[in-house]
Amino acid sequence: MRRIIGRSGIETSALGMGCWAIGGPWKGGDAQFGWGAVDDDESIRTVHRALDLGVTFFDTASNYGAGHSESVLGRALAGRRDEVVVASKWGWTFDERTREAGGSDSSAAYLRECLEGSLRRLGTDHIDLYQLHINELPVTEALDLIDTLEDLVADGRIRAYGWSTDNAEHARAFAIAGPHCTAVQHDISVLRDAADVIAVCEATGQASVNRGPLAMGLLSGKYHDGRTVGRDDVRSQGFDWQIYFREDGAAVPEWLPRIEAARELLTSGGRTLAQGALAWLWARSETTIPIPGCRTVAQVEENAGALQHGPLGRDEFAQLEEVLKDLRTTPDAKPLGEEPSLNH
Repeated sequence: MRRIIGRSGIETSALGMGCWAIGGPWKGGDAQFGWGAVDDDESIRTVHRALDLGVTFFDTASNYGAGHSESVLGRALAGRRDEVVVASKWGWTFDERTREAGGSDSSAAYLRECLEGSLRRLGTDHIDLYQLHINELPVTEALDLIDTLEDLVADGRIRAYGWSTDNAEHARAFAIAGPHCTAVQHDISVLRDAADVIAVCEATGQASVNRGPLAMGLLSGKYHDGRTVGRDDVRSQGFDWQIYFREDGAAVPEWLPRIEAARELLTSGGRTLAQGALAWLWARSETTIPIPGCRTVAQVEENAGALQHGPLGRDEFAQLEEVLKDLRTTPDAKPLGEEPSLNH
């Protein structure tokens, strides 16, 4: 399965690999922003296995692991850069030496500075898709960056750009204003649709790059038995945007029966639960490119296996929507889609 990234003409696999987790630990004060300890050699093997299985889209960010994700990805892609599409993000400051997170910086000067650091760590002379990483930046400040981004396209430093935001109207304004704006990265999963953002992508020629396609791991099915994530894992930090896991690291129990209600349809045709969740996204819109995070060979093998099954069929999709239509609210009954800033 292949996708074209929005109106850029850049072709890639319909599935990407999210590289947040391979960045390892980094923190701000007492808060952890990584997914726990990582084995860099296993991360590199995971990237190589993804390539073997036809995954050619890799999404990272300058601040993941305070630059470590980009460094590991760069090592993994050495000698194979021309085979892949690399997406990264800018907007959050950090100390690469101490792995301390800082605040956001939406200036054009930091955009350029951050890009140079990313190119150095990735070992490349260009980034294919460069994304603004400040979810709730006022739209006027985002639009002020268009000229700089267009200059970077003209200089060959980036091929296209986008915004990682869950605000549909902001995404629309950025897409309309930016000639080489070609993607919106946003939260969406079978548990949490994003109809307004998908509509913007379809109307303005943007790719829908899907973060959280497996509900931060909940749709892997691994947490139904009471298993928990560690204290050094971002999912156990109690951030107000973290709706799938509690501060003790356990899955929020109200989600589990909702997943069970969808399990039979998601696992039809021999798919695993995770593969069904990815198949739902491909059936949702022709613009979607899910980027589930991976840090082991086994994880990427399961995710890439979804490519062999393809999207859910029309009837399966319709049946699943009927099952889930009344379940897509957070456990405390707040409407989904109102998400505060994500420092990730």
